[in-house]
Amino acid sequence: MADNDLSSPLLQSPRADHAQVVIAVDDDSVTEPSEKLQPFTIKHNHNHNHNHNHNDSNLFSNYQSDNNSVNPFEFIGSDGFSVSDPSTLNPFRNDTPEIDGVYEVLKIVLCLPIVLLRLVLFGLSLLVGYLATKLALEGWKDKQNPMPLWRSRVMWVTRFCARFILFSFGYQWIRRKGKPASREIAPIVVSNHVSYIEPIFYFYEFCPTIVASESHDSMPFVGTIIRAMQVIYVNRFSQSSRKNAVNEIKRKASCNRFPHVLLFPEGTTTNGKALISFQLGAFIPCFPIQPVIVRYPHVHFDQSWGDISLAKLMFRMFTQFHNFMEIEYLPVVHPNENIKENAFHFAERTSHAMTSALNVVQTSHSFGDLMLLDKASQSTHRNSSIYMVEMARVESLFHISSLEAVDLLDKFLSMNPDSSGHVGLLDFLRVLRLKSCKLSHKIFGFIDVDKNGSITFKQFLYASAHVMKLPLFRKACELAFAECDTEGSGYISEHELGLTIRPAIPDLNDHEIHGLFSLFDSNGDGKVSKDEFVSCLRRNPLLIAVFSSTLLHKDLTGADNRMVEIV
Repeated sequence: MADNDLSSPLLQSPRADHAQVVIAVDDDSVTEPSEKLQPFTIKHNHNHNHNHNHNDSNLFSNYQSDNNSVNPFEFIGSDGFSVSDPSTLNPFRNDTPEIDGVYEVLKIVLCLPIVLLRLVLFGLSLLVGYLATKLALEGWKDKQNPMPLWRSRVMWVTRFCARFILFSFGYQWIRRKGKPASREIAPIVVSNHVSYIEPIFYFYEFCPTIVASESHDSMPFVGTIIRAMQVIYVNRFSQSSRKNAVNEIKRKASCNRFPHVLLFPEGTTTNGKALISFQLGAFIPCFPIQPVIVRYPHVHFDQSWGDISLAKLMFRMFTQFHNFMEIEYLPVVHPNENIKENAFHFAERTSHAMTSALNVVQTSHSFGDLMLLDKASQSTHRNSSIYMVEMARVESLFHISSLEAVDLLDKFLSMNPDSSGHVGLLDFLRVLRLKSCKLSHKIFGFIDVDKNGSITFKQFLYASAHVMKLPLFRKACELAFAECDTEGSGYISEHELGLTIRPAIPDLNDHEIHGLFSLFDSNGDGKVSKDEFVSCLRRNPLLIAVFSSTLLHKDLTGADNRMVEIV
């Protein structure tokens, strides 16, 4: 590391003549001043053993006395953070996950003889459609250009098979409202996404080019059919893949020889009672867009593919007399030609038209929330929905990825949250390998913005993301490594780590140092490289505070003023 890097300043507190870094998470949520905070009420986890509970009272008493208005992350530019109220809406919940009521049971029993006929029709339609698609694709090498006319005509067989598949699922008739715009007027179509039924319907309706996840290519039968639709594959976790997908959308939308380009901007299925945040891929090319909305009116059976398995959903569809589906084509939304409109505002106008027509609200949930929901479900937590955080807002505020959020949830779940999703001080310290001391209590108090003695996942996520976003976080990681590497070997030993953190956490014994060192030593070779060190702090950004004492007492004389200006 260059010398000038090691001398970059980390301030104890922002100077009065310099701008402060202020992180505003929600205008409606303001943390109370520290002098008005109420006494803490500490929540205990029921799975603690009796001995732990016997000693907790002293620990929590120390926490109350140690926690004050001092911000343990002020030295890297933190001015605190606030957390918005949790959303009470779960846009992924299926309202009828189980068979309930005498009427439903009787209806399923009566429909069982029909199920066999529907399964035969479904299987035959899928097989014929697959064979027709294979014929249309046979010998076709030039996949970059529109499908030749004779091959497109063969695909009409598959399109009719799609309608029979819908019939087998109980959609004997489908109500339509409005008219689809021609390809020349609106080359891009966007729709809300409630079930796996919409892609089948749209394939029958106008056989569009679709944007789909790369994982769909390996699906039996389905992979072949979507390849014939000249699918645009995208990996939602790859920035380069998303960029290539946008370029392909623009290329195919600009050529009238291609069919419509169809996108589901929500990126996943919901229960239809809300629109979640839109991805911008459909709006970046700035072509006219026709929004289409889908409704599934029901009384006894919710047809949405949210938190219900595909097999259960298909069985329920097969055992209904009729499933209702409504399609409404909305007026075309044109990009604003008078001003240079960005994709976000274009998406916002489109989503407003769709929410108004559906008479629902739009939330800041995204596919990332579904990942969090799945992760929490794997932990057998009964109320998994409390771990959704409206990831679109979190990503916008802190530029943290959904994968990073899932990793933080995994760590939070290892803290054994109670049934309401709260974690106490003792479990927090256990997972982060910290001992009870003034500094660790201040770290916990920093997260506990409600000052009730326990933390939620949303608070833990916001605090971690807030610290990672701070201008000096990366610099602090590098300086902390340099301070630990006293021998200049490029690696940190367990002994060196102990010497560095003892000023911040006094009276550490060898076992406690080893526990903390094991977090950094990811490969277990007994030494920590710079990459391992920084990577560990990105996974556990709150641990940067244990190096605050060493970094604050560095000689900052002659420090680089440019770093001061950042703070």
